[in-house]
Amino acid sequence: MLRVALTGGIATGKSYCLQRFAAQGVPTIDADVLAREAVAPGTAGLAAVAVRFGTAVLRTDGTLDRTALGRIVFADSKARASLEAIVHPEVYRRIRDWFANQPSGVALAIADIPLLFETGHQHDFDEIIVAACDREEQMRRVMARDGLSQSEALDRLSAQWPIDEKVKRANRVIWTDRSFSDTDAQIRAIYESLSVDG
Repeated sequence: MLRVALTGGIATGKSYCLQRFAAQGVPTIDADVLAREAVAPGTAGLAAVAVRFGTAVLRTDGTLDRTALGRIVFADSKARASLEAIVHPEVYRRIRDWFANQPSGVALAIADIPLLFETGHQHDFDEIIVAACDREEQMRRVMARDGLSQSEALDRLSAQWPIDEKVKRANRVIWTDRSFSDTDAQIRAIYESLSVDG
């Protein structure tokens, strides 16, 4: 079975690409979902976040206030590193377990991992696909999607490797700043290629 990582940058279309691969019947998992689960109410992860960042990042119902936490970690690289040290080990443990438990006969499975290169886990995978778009388009999408100012969007982008660097290290690239039909055609071609290779 090919262990494939799908990565990219914020708002470069990873989620769309993952959905399209899933529609082809490929088993998929999303690290962002796992990261949310790692700090769900009652978890050791949420308790560790509260100890490190204080109760100001918790809502009155005990859940994580992502907006409050985001303001802290995107403005302070040390705070971001502290959060990642809490969340990432659990996320990668779950991803490893998920791959290990795929049924026999599965030719390939894909994990969507936004910070793959930043966390140094690229060597855990047989193939790396990068979802990419022009930086200006990425900025526009981040601001529109998350309601951020230009400076806030820049903070988000600067917290990740530049998309050009990820493209250089990819085995395959899906350009998402064209039409949906063009993106779908790229995804189909990569799926067919990986299925043959696998």
